Amino acid sequence: MDAGMMGGIIGGAVGLAGGAIGTYFSIRNTRGPRERAFMVKASVIAWVVVTAFLVGLLMLPKPYNWFLWLPYGIALPLSIRWCNQRQQRIRAEEAADAPNR
Repeated sequence: MDAGMMGGIIGGAVGLAGGAIGTYFSIRNTRGPRERAFMVKASVIAWVVVTAFLVGLLMLPKPYNWFLWLPYGIALPLSIRWCNQRQQRIRAEEAADAPNR
């Protein structure tokens, strides 16, 4: 096995581990049940979309697979922004609904 193949395998494993750890802590650090349910749903959708993107990159012939970067590069930051705003809104609503302590 050459260095390029080894680097690809190690890099892929580190990327998957980082995604799994980030997903775990994103769900763990929620403060209420609605926020947690939203983060679980958002995480599942994100994993499915990113997996579909990577499969598309591998399955489409070159140079057509490079066209997948355009919608992905636009949709990813917009969806991250939307999810963060939605999570903050849910957090504020849950805090307002919680009994005063």
